[in-house]
Amino acid sequence: MKRLRALFCGAATAALATAGLAAFSAQQASGASADATALSNRWYAAAPYLMPHDNNPPDAGAIMDATGLKAFQLAFVLAPNGGGCSPTWDGTSPVSSDTTVGSVISAIRAKGGDVSASIGGYGGTKLGQTCSDAASTAAAYQQVITKYQLKAIDFDLEEPEYENATAIAHEIGAAKLLQQNNPGLYVSVTTAGTADGTGWFGKQMLNEAKAQGFTPNNFSIMPFDGGFNGAAAQTSALTNFNTILQSTFGWDAATAYAHEGFSGMNGRSDTGEYFRQADFQTVLDYATSHHMDRFTFWSLNRDRQCTPADNNGQTSGTCSSVTQSAWDFAKYSVKFAGVTPPTTPPTTPPTSPPPGGNCSATTWNGAAVYTAGNTVSYGGHTWKAKWWTQNEKPGTTGEWGVWQDLGAC
Repeated sequence: MKRLRALFCGAATAALATAGLAAFSAQQASGASADATALSNRWYAAAPYLMPHDNNPPDAGAIMDATGLKAFQLAFVLAPNGGGCSPTWDGTSPVSSDTTVGSVISAIRAKGGDVSASIGGYGGTKLGQTCSDAASTAAAYQQVITKYQLKAIDFDLEEPEYENATAIAHEIGAAKLLQQNNPGLYVSVTTAGTADGTGWFGKQMLNEAKAQGFTPNNFSIMPFDGGFNGAAAQTSALTNFNTILQSTFGWDAATAYAHEGFSGMNGRSDTGEYFRQADFQTVLDYATSHHMDRFTFWSLNRDRQCTPADNNGQTSGTCSSVTQSAWDFAKYSVKFAGVTPPTTPPTTPPTSPPPGGNCSATTWNGAAVYTAGNTVSYGGHTWKAKWWTQNEKPGTTGEWGVWQDLGAC
């Protein structure tokens, strides 16, 4: 969700703008209501990112029909490229005069879905940098909430803004004001992930939130573009980030997980890491078993196969660079929201292996906590934990999983 934002953000296609304006005008002429009916917080927590202006925007309705997805995280609200304290899409399209994004939102809502707007992203000028204080920053974002009748909003605090303490104070202060002034607003705060959870600037952002007495629905990290490769590295970072949340806010582990989120990148990342469908399943299992608040990814614009499938080893803003069917990764968001996506033909759930056999080690228990070196028996094999785990079945995540197969009993 980082460099691709800057590398692949171009002007909206003329076809999208024309179609968007026509749809918006037709909706207005017909008198159809654009009122937002709030979804459950779980849906806003599962909303994948979608750029409605750039990176060959996919048809949101088609994704909804194919997967059962209901919520979309629209990106990104920025300051005008020429400066100022008024909201724009991608720094170029003023929210005040927008019709293209409005038509996308109306189409999604007409099918029973809804959207959240994401603020910031990697690169570009953020409103926290250009507005004079938290109140004026909040007033700019309130224009977005009011125009689109939003029930959810995401603060994506990354470079270069999160290196600017004043700008971050404006953003956190604005988030707190919006939370107070819009009862029930779902607020997520997303920042960079590292192997240790998050880096120095991420920790400073958390300290700013603590100092201002602000608690969003979740703080999410993005464990990619930082030496990650596969799910094991990501779940380890999420465990470490949980510890950071505990120490910063004085929460116990369960409370910290209830305020923690994951924001991944599907396929090939900007730095050449790979996160395939099996990795998403592993992180999803981790997120649900730890009762985390959010599971999302960058991006739906990339949730389709390139031609050739590996894109010649390059990262793209419009496809994943891995072998997949269209919208494979969106289905993990649907699962997180608690809805089973349609399948054609219907799939048969896998049969779990018997949890025992004639093994001497203690039988694996999904409710138990295991640490590095602990051994269990499962499916007629003995398994050794590589690191802390709970409710992760031995043998379900291959060589990158937490359990090392020591062989048949």
